[in-house]
Amino acid sequence: MIDFLTAIFLGFVEGLTEFIPVSSTGHLILLIEGLNFPAPEGRVFEVFIQIGAILAVMVLYRAKIWKTIRGITNNKTDQKFALNVIIGTIPAVVIGLAFHDFIKTVLYNPLIIATTLILGGIVILLFDKKFNHPSVENIDDVSAKQALMIGFCQSIAMIPGVSRSGATIMGSLALGLSRSAATEFSFFLAMPVMFCAVTYDIYKNWETLIVYPHMDLMLAGLAASFLTALVVVKTVVGFVSKHGFAPFAWYRIALGILAFFIFI
Repeated sequence: MIDFLTAIFLGFVEGLTEFIPVSSTGHLILLIEGLNFPAPEGRVFEVFIQIGAILAVMVLYRAKIWKTIRGITNNKTDQKFALNVIIGTIPAVVIGLAFHDFIKTVLYNPLIIATTLILGGIVILLFDKKFNHPSVENIDDVSAKQALMIGFCQSIAMIPGVSRSGATIMGSLALGLSRSAATEFSFFLAMPVMFCAVTYDIYKNWETLIVYPHMDLMLAGLAASFLTALVVVKTVVGFVSKHGFAPFAWYRIALGILAFFIFI
């Protein structure tokens, strides 16, 4: 029963942190290590419950997704947006495939995560203050060059603790996107990147999953992630438009310092 409640709690943390710049993977690794949760080998649990977060974004942005699909053959705006999402996805997919094993075996370390949490918090504070005069207010106005550069920024988040959404959003701010546009574009880039990551990790660890005796824990975490992300994604754009990203930065720094004291 304790493990089941812990799985739900971990799913809640995933849904809460996936789309804000605090590193969901970093949180999950620290919590799983600290709570001795019986997750399968290969860090599959952390990736698997991301499916819930992906589905939540797809549900909330279904109108935009459907509009893009319908207009992809005859609407220039929809064609441009779809192409930008593809362009922005390519760097993370290529780099992720190339360094997958190294990242999982070497970088998934609590002390590395503590370090990247603190450094990432400092970067967010600097970027949020410096880049506050946007030239792009709508995600449909993002250029192909901007999409590619944002994609490379997103790939930095292969390092645990960096935060996929944080790297994407900070890169977007530096390239002229407004806070709300940067946050929304990070949502759309998250869908294909996270789907590819989940699919690849399940493929790589299929034999482990077959013999893992606690699939109920995986599904509980996924469901909790989905329900939590539904709430978070609906509110995060409005929050960052009003308050910026500094609150997340200070939280990252505090969590990183705490993680050092716990795991050093």
